[in-house]
Amino acid sequence: MDHEKHDEIVSFIKGIADDVLRDVYVRGKYRDVILPMTVIRRLDVLLEPSKEEVLEMLQFLEEQDIGEKKDALKKQSKYEFYNTSKFTLNKLLDAPGNLRTNFEKYLDGFSDNVQEIISKFKFRNQLDTLEEAEVLYLLIQNFTSPKIHLGPDPIVDDDGEIIHEGLSNLGMGYVFEELVRKFNEENNEEAGEHFTPRDVIRLLTHLIFRPVEDDMGSAAYSIYDPACGSGGMLTESERFILEGEVEDDGTVLEDPIAENATLHLYGQEVNPETYAICKSDMLIKGEDPERIAYGSTLSADAFRDTPFDFMLSNPPYGKSWKKDKDAIEPERGDIRDDRFEVQCWNEVDEKVKTLSLTTRSNDGQLLFLANMLQKMKDPSEKKSRGSRIASVHNGSSLFTGDAGQGMSNIRRWILQNDWLEAIVALPTGMFYNTGISTYVWILSNNKPDHRKGTVQLIDATDQYDELRRNLGEKRRELAHDHVRTVTDTFLDLEENGHAKVFDTDEFGYYNIIVERPERRLVQITEERIEAFVEDRPDLEELVPRLKAWFGTTMHDDFNEFRRTFRERLDAEGIKTYKNERESVYEHFSWIDPDGAPVRKASSLNEDDPDEVEYVPDTDLRDRDERVPMTYLTDTDEKGADPRTVIQRYFEEEIQPYVPDAFIDWDDVRIGYEINFTRYFYEYEEPPSTDEIADELLTLERETDGLLDKILA
Repeated sequence: MDHEKHDEIVSFIKGIADDVLRDVYVRGKYRDVILPMTVIRRLDVLLEPSKEEVLEMLQFLEEQDIGEKKDALKKQSKYEFYNTSKFTLNKLLDAPGNLRTNFEKYLDGFSDNVQEIISKFKFRNQLDTLEEAEVLYLLIQNFTSPKIHLGPDPIVDDDGEIIHEGLSNLGMGYVFEELVRKFNEENNEEAGEHFTPRDVIRLLTHLIFRPVEDDMGSAAYSIYDPACGSGGMLTESERFILEGEVEDDGTVLEDPIAENATLHLYGQEVNPETYAICKSDMLIKGEDPERIAYGSTLSADAFRDTPFDFMLSNPPYGKSWKKDKDAIEPERGDIRDDRFEVQCWNEVDEKVKTLSLTTRSNDGQLLFLANMLQKMKDPSEKKSRGSRIASVHNGSSLFTGDAGQGMSNIRRWILQNDWLEAIVALPTGMFYNTGISTYVWILSNNKPDHRKGTVQLIDATDQYDELRRNLGEKRRELAHDHVRTVTDTFLDLEENGHAKVFDTDEFGYYNIIVERPERRLVQITEERIEAFVEDRPDLEELVPRLKAWFGTTMHDDFNEFRRTFRERLDAEGIKTYKNERESVYEHFSWIDPDGAPVRKASSLNEDDPDEVEYVPDTDLRDRDERVPMTYLTDTDEKGADPRTVIQRYFEEEIQPYVPDAFIDWDDVRIGYEINFTRYFYEYEEPPSTDEIADELLTLERETDGLLDKILA
């Protein structure tokens, strides 16, 4: 592409904004006019050659009373869109007195797919402002100026000399993307939600396409982004595959991946203006605009049953998805969308269990990843290579969520299926609207043999150049050398100070509940009798018997008390209900560490100590004891089953300190987290006391007499 020529066009169009819209709009609102007008002008130029044929076809169809006209009009225009008004932008200037009315008729003449774009841009809302400021004529005049050319064919003079080169679909796409980028940078903070910096996208394209470049040829491939924003992930992927990476001066940095491949781009976006930008970009590039869908991917997936070869995304993180959650999970535990329920093997119970993937309502980022994973192609099918995924997330995706909760379940699902190839930690300050730490996840359901069973962590936080001028929160960028360094580290599965490789079990753990038995003392006292009679007057007749059977001394074995109480009741033929007996226990016993461990009723008469079950003391319960899956990795019992791992951990790490503890085996949960920082943390020795003392003395000498000078 001739980037120099394209940049001239971008500068000219940006100049229109400064010349025509200044004092009419604040600078941040220029895009509301310039972006839709750029799209309209490109479509206008494309449709000009077939204008008369389209109008003739429309007249014929109406005369024949043919209802469905779209296909015939598209065929006549030679594009997936058309305009049935009698106007072009140039013709509108012939009648300045009726400009507003005629311009609206012109807009109304576009086909439905263009109408949707105009509607999502809310461009008609700008016409009152443009008319009142008397700049509508000037705006159209500038966009139809002979100084720029947005048409696909070259313009020549009478001598056959080329005045303007033709602008290809790809070139027009570049122009439009550059306009979007420049406007986004001017509005940097708010734009960050919908616009991923190109340097970050370049890293993603390298990581997702380079590993399979030798296997890609002239076949057709589908690329999908479930939160496509303005479409940058899709267009950069297409450019990287077909053209490689080329500097503005023409220097080739990366050869094309598969320059003869056929690519089909798919995306979905929930923000109306951003959707309009993306769909416009696809339209003016000659892509199928129907592959860009409007709406929420989470609650209204437009490509629900469509598998894709490649998927890239920078989904929103730390953002509420409450509206979507109500659609997916209307009631607690009731999931209506099978994209967010999966079957996973539970190695503790040795059963397949259903896991919910729904996350807390204020952070749905991993649901976009789960959605992509559901769209992977089966690598076992004929001619299938499986799918590759690159997705950007913040740190909470790595570790937030306890075992059994949605985010942990998603990580578990990924790692148990061995889909995660690598995670790359990016430098901070890479995005327009946030300076937080971010991470690139690389996944595949067709891992090469040398990667199977492993995950590579790459610390790329030192790979950046500082920007001369901050763009919102973005103060750093990845140069080509940085991208290449990270990519080579990934491709070579390197292990060094900035990259480490782990077995997938490294990130898994068993969350066990450590219980301690309830211990109770028993005593029949007058004070307790009084409270018992007041609460249960219907059981007052039991009081004399309780005194006779147990006296008023302290009993430290609640189990014996219960057993004796039941035996005496049976011996005297006194019938009681469970709730009545429980009332007696409640009033005449209390929890005390000096009491004997309380057995469950089913274990009262059990002789085998290993079979005895105790009533847990909820106040002493430890709900968050984590047993690493790799606990026995370095012992002779490496590879032991989960119950053995848990039992050994319990015996060695818990029982020596809490001898009466026991495990609730019915509530062992499996969790996964990736504490990235822990693996790359480097301890720095604090200064010694002598060094601190020397520093204080130095400061004291430097400030000696300063207070006297100030007071004087």
